Amino acid sequence: MIQEKLIKKAQQYLANTYTRYPIVVTKGEGCWLWDLDGRRYLDFLAGISVCNLGHVNPNVCDGVIAQAKKLFHVSNLFYTEPQIKAAEILVEHSFGDKVFFCNSGAEANEAAIKLARRYSWKKYGEKRHEIIVMENSFHGRTMATVSATGQPRFHEGFVPLLEGFTCVPFNRIDLIAEHLSGKTCAVMLELIQAEGGIYPAKKEYVKKLRDMTASKDILLIIDEVQTGIGRTGKFFAYEHYDMEPDIMSLAKALGNGFPVGAIVGKGHVMEAFEPGTHASTFGGNPMGAAAITTTLNTLIDDGIIKHCEEVGKYLHKGLLSLKKRYPFIVDVRGMGLIWGIEISTDGNELVKEFLQEGVIINCTKGNILRLVPPLIVKKEEIDIFIDIANRIFERKKG
Repeated sequence: MIQEKLIKKAQQYLANTYTRYPIVVTKGEGCWLWDLDGRRYLDFLAGISVCNLGHVNPNVCDGVIAQAKKLFHVSNLFYTEPQIKAAEILVEHSFGDKVFFCNSGAEANEAAIKLARRYSWKKYGEKRHEIIVMENSFHGRTMATVSATGQPRFHEGFVPLLEGFTCVPFNRIDLIAEHLSGKTCAVMLELIQAEGGIYPAKKEYVKKLRDMTASKDILLIIDEVQTGIGRTGKFFAYEHYDMEPDIMSLAKALGNGFPVGAIVGKGHVMEAFEPGTHASTFGGNPMGAAAITTTLNTLIDDGIIKHCEEVGKYLHKGLLSLKKRYPFIVDVRGMGLIWGIEISTDGNELVKEFLQEGVIINCTKGNILRLVPPLIVKKEEIDIFIDIANRIFERKKG
């Protein structure tokens, strides 16, 4: 009863911008969540690819609590040691030379868009401002990032969109070549279209795209908001493609649940940002920076990326066994611990059935089940998921 009353109160006071699960979550630990009634759930959503280290990771908790006892916030008019440490570790483990901190994935992609335009404006003038983006992409819900998003359903009710974005089909290098011009300043894409249904970029496509953009001094922006921080079995997804972007956007798992974002860029590109050109009041604040540093250090020191690679293969094997058994499973795709199960039936109804069985997943595009468990997930927990999936799919099959 208490849970139902709270849900009604939420519906009374909160803006209706989310389709929520009918539970009130009260606590989490590792790969598990508990609701107000004390029921436990195996979490294969991880806050939508956020809690890569699991819920309430002790290292991150200790780091944030220790920082909270020293300093919350002073603004970016001052230097702070936590922010410098967070930037240093990102640079040490990526292609980049400098970092700009913000608070979310949309903010990170906004910063990337502004940086790309600013870089080309300084070097080539204002006519070179267009950005090529991909159909089926998702980059955020602010006006610039929704304009860059290649899914019309996110545009409804928000036209006119910002100009300067050209949308082309994903994985089609020939169409990229057709649309590059003297007005193009950047190409922006996800290496795995996550919100779009877990569609990975092809290696040959990315290689040719990198060569093509580099030869014309067109910046390559990689949106790693959902794929970064170990999710794919490497620190960043671009490492699978044997190339380096010019700008990378990060958020979600960067603070393991603490609201932080960042862009990482090559030095000559980041120089386009000067005092007054971009800012974030809370970006890189001591609390967020402490969350970033402890998250990344834990990821590295505890060997979690290697673990993700290993258990990701184990999960993939289990998903393929499901595909072999159930004809309504059309495809299984992904890497590391980001997977999509494409089905020929209503995915949202299956999400409800999983919740009833004590497993949290979600659905994108109406028929693709998205699995993004914490990277610390054990094989035994994967076995639980596969067993429950078999039980649900068997009912669907019948």
